[in-house]
Amino acid sequence: MDACLSLDGQRPGGGPNPPGSWGEVTEKGPLPEDSAGGPSGDSSATELSLQSLQKFVPANYASYTEESYVFAGRKLILQESVESYGALVWPAAMALCQYLEEHTEELNLQHAKVIELGAGPGLVSIVASILGAEVTATDMPDVLGNLQYNLLKNTLGRAAHLPDVKELVWGEGLERDFPKSSFYYDYVVATDVVYHHYCLDQLLRTMAHLCQPGTVLLWANKFRLSTDYEFLGKFKQVFETTLLAEFPESSVKLFKGILKWN
Repeated sequence: MDACLSLDGQRPGGGPNPPGSWGEVTEKGPLPEDSAGGPSGDSSATELSLQSLQKFVPANYASYTEESYVFAGRKLILQESVESYGALVWPAAMALCQYLEEHTEELNLQHAKVIELGAGPGLVSIVASILGAEVTATDMPDVLGNLQYNLLKNTLGRAAHLPDVKELVWGEGLERDFPKSSFYYDYVVATDVVYHHYCLDQLLRTMAHLCQPGTVLLWANKFRLSTDYEFLGKFKQVFETTLLAEFPESSVKLFKGILKWN
């Protein structure tokens, strides 16, 4: 989730690193276990590889926890924090992961180019990577360290393509940083990116910019407020929209969007 606002409406503040968190690139953390319950590859070699690939330092939150999920036949362990919208897994991410897992062949994810908006702690990008996609995970600058840590920790040795991490502030520098002549994506994915913030027009503009002929946008969201439905109305003006799935237990709806061309 792209964090235009933190939980209290402000940028989250710093605090001391909890034991075992990745507040510094050189710190070590536990490796994820695979579906058989053992470590994924050689522990020391994997940790060294993870450290050498880590480019961003996780935000200095006081409270990190490790949460586990099971998707694509793997146990995934994500570092999360309640101090930021962008450091938590939200209901729509779970729903989209379930959909990707159940429709992998239909979606033809093997080697598909995928970009995620508001990737947060990275669950959707991790699952898409393990399912074979070439993923670019994007979010606000303060989210990127924890996002990259989670991606590397859960895809190193498990995915054919290690996911990339890029800064993307909705509506800013789109043609400069993601020029249409150089970047093409088979899928643009976004989960729980619509909530009580003031970046909805920028979000819609970013979605449209990243889509070209043949691009499919998958947007999953928990519908909470009237503004969520207002955004959906604007979304339908820009995209040919299909409701792919509903998850009543979490009030999540999953939409497929194809950019309308004049």
